[in-house]
Amino acid sequence: MKINIENVQQLRDDLSDELYKHYSSCNLLAVDCEMMGLNPFRDRLCLVQICDQSEKITLVKIETPHKSPKLKKLFENPEIKKIFHFARTDLAFLYHWLGIDLKNVFCTKSASKLIRTYTDKHSLKDLLKEVLSTDIDKNSQLTDWGAPELTKDQIKYAASDVLYLIPAYHKLIDLLKRENRLEIAEECNKFLPTLAKLDLLGYVDFFTH
Repeated sequence: MKINIENVQQLRDDLSDELYKHYSSCNLLAVDCEMMGLNPFRDRLCLVQICDQSEKITLVKIETPHKSPKLKKLFENPEIKKIFHFARTDLAFLYHWLGIDLKNVFCTKSASKLIRTYTDKHSLKDLLKEVLSTDIDKNSQLTDWGAPELTKDQIKYAASDVLYLIPAYHKLIDLLKRENRLEIAEECNKFLPTLAKLDLLGYVDFFTH
């Protein structure tokens, strides 16, 4: 898989009718977000990335909170599984900034922790290097995602973060089945939207004594 940034669609605040219709016909979508930081009350959501199984990538630059009705309707469709890496943070930002209450999600980081118990390296870069033999460039991760225009390196970085999620998902599903951990993974994923809301309410280590 190679990224041609000329083929990456870039929109502001929401999907077009055409793209909404296209992505609504999918049963799997890879999703990622870029923010100004990791505190949803202080740091704004800047970018939402989407990729389907045909490698059609769209970047939606968020400029106006709660003005993305097509994204909301798409992501709240329970028939579409949304795949994230470390979904907990993205779900909190999407809920806080766009009012999107996601269901039917899958977190590749959670799955990695359940299945790759021989390592403590569960970043997307480490996961993709092992399961897909792909080495992604993370140099643009800590850059200004709130800038009016994205650089070519940012576009490539944002696209790569979703391009490989669906292939990684399939590999992880096979491993979870092999080790009889698919059921517990599914239960963890069901709880993630609630966990993100607990984070927003300020609860830390909710289940500790």
